[in-house]
Amino acid sequence: MNNPEQITTILIVEDELLIAKNLSSKLEKLGYKIIDIVSSGADAIQRVDEIKPDLILMDLVIKGDIDGIETAAIINQELDIPIIYTTAYADDETLQRAENTGAYGYLLKPIKERELHATIKIALSKHKEALRMRNLIALAAATSDKKSQLISMAYHDLNTPLTTIQLSAEMLEDLAPGGMPFTINKNVDRIKKAVSNMSELLDDILTIGKAELGKIDLNLKPVNVIDLCTSILAEMQPIVTHKHRVTLQIQKEPLHAVLDAKLLNYLLINLLSNAIKYSPDGGTISLELNCDDQQVIFGVRDQGIGIPLEYRGKLFQQFERAANVGNIKGSGLGLCIVKHIVDLHGGTISVESAIGKGTAFTVSLPLYS
Repeated sequence: MNNPEQITTILIVEDELLIAKNLSSKLEKLGYKIIDIVSSGADAIQRVDEIKPDLILMDLVIKGDIDGIETAAIINQELDIPIIYTTAYADDETLQRAENTGAYGYLLKPIKERELHATIKIALSKHKEALRMRNLIALAAATSDKKSQLISMAYHDLNTPLTTIQLSAEMLEDLAPGGMPFTINKNVDRIKKAVSNMSELLDDILTIGKAELGKIDLNLKPVNVIDLCTSILAEMQPIVTHKHRVTLQIQKEPLHAVLDAKLLNYLLINLLSNAIKYSPDGGTISLELNCDDQQVIFGVRDQGIGIPLEYRGKLFQQFERAANVGNIKGSGLGLCIVKHIVDLHGGTISVESAIGKGTAFTVSLPLYS
């Protein structure tokens, strides 16, 4: 799909025939093939299963019992096809719903030809790299012999196209001297964020490989634990939504512990990020700090969806995700790396959780590893 020799096929889901015809004309002029035009969610689901287009342009408001966002969610459950939303107007709540379905962008009507072309190009590039990333994850999960070598090779091979996409996004920002139209600007921001997420995932995969081969060295130094926790919470602020309240609770004040600050930083950011991500309805996220004569104790507590009991035994395994995460994105690697970091320090990690009530992780590390 989407080979350079092939013409990209597009399904248009739009209940205004004149708008659909106009959009089809623009797309054909740009070199795309319109494989069909449908006006309802039910028809879209049926046709997607039959024709499997390379890309879908989905109006948010369409005929039938389900809107464009619900239609996209159903399609995403069965098929991996990039979807771009089109809309005359959308409030913040609707746009957030659209984001949660994993859409590859959206266009405001009336749709301009250059905006249309740029958004489609970005969507297809993002989708291509997402497929390559999933193949890499599958390779890492299935391969045992020479896994570290293969992952390392794939890591370097993937860095080049990621850099190319990043540069392309930056070039799009320079298209218009007076600034880009709103929708192009939003889509460029999405592609840059996607590149950043993919780069982080690649780093996680490489870290897993190194950990399994015993190639992660501890850089133990005295660490002011309170200062580190305060700095981490400040670093977390950009991803904290208005629905969340993040607090630091110091039950006893350890000043210094001999730890690897970089690895501890990764550990706490991962646990806090998960706490926010898996608390979609908001609530309090607390980072708790305590110590005794032998160890420093970190607690991360949330009021989120909780972890099913049957999943607890797989919690720290690679590529494992609980059945109740729904559309919340994740790779299943973070907690595995967290466990490696705890083991390297000679510490312990435990978890308490209740479905719908939240989760609490407790990490205990020796004061002097």
